[in-house]
Amino acid sequence: MPDNERKKKQAKDSQFVIRIQKADRDAFVELCEALDTSAAREIRRFIREFTEEHGITPAYAAETTGPTEKKSKKKKAKRTGKA
Repeated sequence: MPDNERKKKQAKDSQFVIRIQKADRDAFVELCEALDTSAAREIRRFIREFTEEHGITPAYAAETTGPTEKKSKKKKAKRTGKA
């Protein structure tokens, strides 16, 4: 898949607003700058890792990689005719 198509499919189309202490925010932004990254990038990375750790796949990822949910035994039994 060409890079321009990949970027179109994963466009950032939502905002997440939080309220935190100014000192926490300033320390976080300062650390990100020192590590040559952005606060937004690190927060997005945290969200991705946290959801993956808990078995959640974002809708955009499921569309491109296929379903990741395991079928329950009940559904599997229904498909195979076993109870």
